[in-house]
Amino acid sequence: MSTKKKIGALTIKGFKSIRNLEKLELHNLNVLIGANGVGKSNFVSYFRMLGEIIGRRLQVWTKKQGGAGRILSYGIKETSVLETYVEFGLNGYLISLEPTQDEGFIFSRESLFFDGPYYGPQWISLGAGHSESKLKEKYDQFSQGSEAAYCYNSISSWKVYHFHDTSDTAGVKRLCSLHDCDYLRSDASNLAAFLYFLKTNQEDQYQKICKIVRLAIPFFGDFVLKESALPSEEKQIRLLWRQQGSDYALWPNQLSDGSLRFICLATALLQPDPPSTIIIDEPELGLHPYAITLLGSLIRSNAKRMQIILSTQSVPLLNEFSLDDLIVVERENEESVFKRLKETEFQEWLEDYSVGELWEKNILGGRPGK
Repeated sequence: MSTKKKIGALTIKGFKSIRNLEKLELHNLNVLIGANGVGKSNFVSYFRMLGEIIGRRLQVWTKKQGGAGRILSYGIKETSVLETYVEFGLNGYLISLEPTQDEGFIFSRESLFFDGPYYGPQWISLGAGHSESKLKEKYDQFSQGSEAAYCYNSISSWKVYHFHDTSDTAGVKRLCSLHDCDYLRSDASNLAAFLYFLKTNQEDQYQKICKIVRLAIPFFGDFVLKESALPSEEKQIRLLWRQQGSDYALWPNQLSDGSLRFICLATALLQPDPPSTIIIDEPELGLHPYAITLLGSLIRSNAKRMQIILSTQSVPLLNEFSLDDLIVVERENEESVFKRLKETEFQEWLEDYSVGELWEKNILGGRPGK
């Protein structure tokens, strides 16, 4: 049985516009909708912060954000502590962060929760006063089978994917290490190595990715995955591709931005050993309407294998989901408010309108453009 668990519920207090989110239940598929500036991106950013905390990079991340005052809801004068509690499986992870004079953070509490069948619910303190998480330290100390191992394995497996950068200097278009293939990186900078690994070791899954890509990009034939001829201590590889009926290798910049993003999305959703939870911010960016419909189908089917959290403003993409999948995000009293919808409350509307149309008509709240 996998020790990597999906998120059951989430509490966030004092993080950017999310002043007081109390025990939001998360399902296998969670689709955030709402107007610009209501806090959807802050919700995604929270998971980036959590990854940095687990990776013991909290202070560096905080400085890059502009200091603790930029992270705490409406600054240090308004918010004195950032608190969060994540529930997953029988476990939980709770942290409280307080700002320091140099605009960093210090842990005022870091604790694990475990509700086991033999000893009942128990809290395990990791201490206070430290500047970086002690979870990895406890994981290394006690290894597999400990509460720290279950928590670390789960949280570290949650991945935020962001494929918006398709510029000429984007990582996905550059050489990468051939051996960097254990997992797909958040920006797909190791896409060539990852696909090469699948083609070599899991041909069926590789062909499934190619088949889906051909549905969205009809002229696409196959990837051309070749090692670099440049002398190097480390073998490198670049992502190339060819059109159907041709053996001429083309460069990534000979694909449209939307096509390249779709390739990254398809690979993330069809990877054979996926993270327990993946988070994607506005995956529809630059995609053709048919590709968006195809993406929705991919998300629905693969939410059975992994937990998916995404934010979107795409009406065609919303039409691929049910109302039970949606979480409406709105701004009330200058803070982000999250509401999970229930399909049973909108049955009469659904007889005449699609989910996307209901959102456009502001029946669901979170009206686009407002």
